[in-house]
Amino acid sequence: MEKISSLQSLPLKKVLRAKHIAVPAEHGAWVFLFSPLLIGLALGGWSQGSFPLILALLSAFLIRQPLTILVKIYSGRRTMKDLYPAVFWMFIYSVLLITSLTALIMLKYQFILYLAVPAIPVFIWHLCLVSKRAERRQKLIEVVAGGVLALAAPAVYWVGIEQYAPLGWLLWGLAWLQVAGTILSAYLRLNQRQLKEMPSRREMLRMATQTLLFNTVLLVGVVILAITGWVPPFTPLAFLIQPLEVIWGIYRPAIAVSPKRIGIRQLIISSLFTLVFIATWWLG
Repeated sequence: MEKISSLQSLPLKKVLRAKHIAVPAEHGAWVFLFSPLLIGLALGGWSQGSFPLILALLSAFLIRQPLTILVKIYSGRRTMKDLYPAVFWMFIYSVLLITSLTALIMLKYQFILYLAVPAIPVFIWHLCLVSKRAERRQKLIEVVAGGVLALAAPAVYWVGIEQYAPLGWLLWGLAWLQVAGTILSAYLRLNQRQLKEMPSRREMLRMATQTLLFNTVLLVGVVILAITGWVPPFTPLAFLIQPLEVIWGIYRPAIAVSPKRIGIRQLIISSLFTLVFIATWWLG
């Protein structure tokens, strides 16, 4: 009873300021949502369903944080003082999500809701890892989650043009593969920061082989798509940015560089990709 009364007496002002509960801790994850979202919006345009769809995407993205906090409280990783703020923000995001989904259904965009199905098992997977204190440095789930977030591209595109079009799936694939290449690059930089001294160029190339190969093959694939007319001719320029970043990292390894600096640099690279992708598609 004492715990409950103490939670009820928690000032609303303090709850509203609980940014670590209201906003995802992984600030770099924002670009994995906004990059495909902006691509879909730029290519599909704006319609009456665009606002509720974007609101639904943001609400679904944000609700992960308070739910994660609740799981941490349940598993003993957080104290009860975080319970009220977590419940409060989960309620706010739930109301926004339900309201926006209802609006989409009323506007006859219910077919978009099928894209949310893959997110459910991935979210449960994430919460299970959180309960086991095993959510950090999980490359596979980050890549899969990136694919789920990349579904924002076809969703926003289809709602923008107010109909289904196969191009949406191509946008999803390109956005997901780019996110995967970004994640591999970030892990490469994080591994480099653990080096005690400057390694040989051969050793650096060995460390970067997987990341460089993935991003190079992706670039070649987009070049082929451009040659065959599936994407505008200058679109490969956007996919050239990440391989160049990997090559730069081979010559300038992130030894003793803070994870925050690595994240900020990768955020800049991903943002640049988004801008170049949109610009080259428009020019095409």
